[in-house]
Amino acid sequence: MLTSAVICEFNPFHNGHKYLLEHMRAQGSECIVAVMSGSFTQRGDVAVYPKFKRAEDAIRNGADLVIELPAVWAVASAQRFAKGGCDIIKALGCIDRVYFGSECGDMELLHKALTATEDERVNHSVKKLMAEGEYFPLAMEKAVSEHYSREIADIIRNPNNTLGIEYMRCLKGSGIEVCTVGRTGVSHDSNTTEGKFASASKIRDMIQRDEDFEEFVPYPDINRDNPAFMELGERAILYKLRDMTAEDIKNLPDVTEGLENRILDAVHSKSSVNDILEEIKTKRYTHARLRRILTCGMLGITKAHQATDVPYVRILGFNSYGEQLIKTAKDTCSLPMIINVAQNIKSLSERAQEIFGIDMKATDIRTVFEKAPTDCRQDYTNGIIKL
Repeated sequence: MLTSAVICEFNPFHNGHKYLLEHMRAQGSECIVAVMSGSFTQRGDVAVYPKFKRAEDAIRNGADLVIELPAVWAVASAQRFAKGGCDIIKALGCIDRVYFGSECGDMELLHKALTATEDERVNHSVKKLMAEGEYFPLAMEKAVSEHYSREIADIIRNPNNTLGIEYMRCLKGSGIEVCTVGRTGVSHDSNTTEGKFASASKIRDMIQRDEDFEEFVPYPDINRDNPAFMELGERAILYKLRDMTAEDIKNLPDVTEGLENRILDAVHSKSSVNDILEEIKTKRYTHARLRRILTCGMLGITKAHQATDVPYVRILGFNSYGEQLIKTAKDTCSLPMIINVAQNIKSLSERAQEIFGIDMKATDIRTVFEKAPTDCRQDYTNGIIKL
């Protein structure tokens, strides 16, 4: 059975995601595994719908098995996000291919870009530019343009290309084939629509504005009346941040060069998250990086957490093909599998229990950001999705 995987967020699941899964199936994938962010996402944002609903959407529209990417790696830089997802895929021991959507859709160009980012000359130039105050993505783009070409530099400007390059880097030598599918319809984070395609960010904006978005998703009949947005629970973030010390903030991922003091000053002088972000934003620190820092602070995710490897494989849902793969993975997987939370958590190592505790906290805290907050302990009360 040819088994393929995709690392994703499905925030929310839309027609572009369905197109990707259909392409994977058309290329011979008999079983498709989705490694999906849970309650919070790589941009440091809350997931608009619960992970259980998004897992169900994925299984109803092409995926066979959905595995949760733990919050520690979901709310992380592209490199750590990719490593977390690839750790799970490699640990399963039964994945043949990994697919990802990209802006360029050209594996040859992506391989050239990967080579460029690993070039010592490029990395020397990156360090020099960053010492002059440039932030990493633009420093890398400038360095690649200098030592290679503008065409290759343009490849790494786009977020899906960048993530894809990180997947390729993480999977080198694993024996797993890496494939890309060019994005169709609209670009990442585009504010426009094309036919029945819209970006996830555009759809989230439509949901927040209470606009009709049904033509852009394949599940118009499913109840979607209780979305979550950061603005709806902003006071929870402010409370947590105001309760932190400079040392607490210093231990958060991506906090360097005294940024903790800048954040602490903003937290104590500003009364909204947006104002805090504007106060601490510099040329070197992007909004996405800063949002991730604040979200990690709220969830209790530290540098030490992100420096470790994924310690388990948590199943969110499956269909009959996914169930067959789970049976195979029980013999091939190098990590403990969590299918029944109440039973399986007891057998995890102390570190794995700590990481899973962060996942459960993220699930509980996400409900604070819902339009109508729902109950806690959903990791226990929501059964695994079986379709």
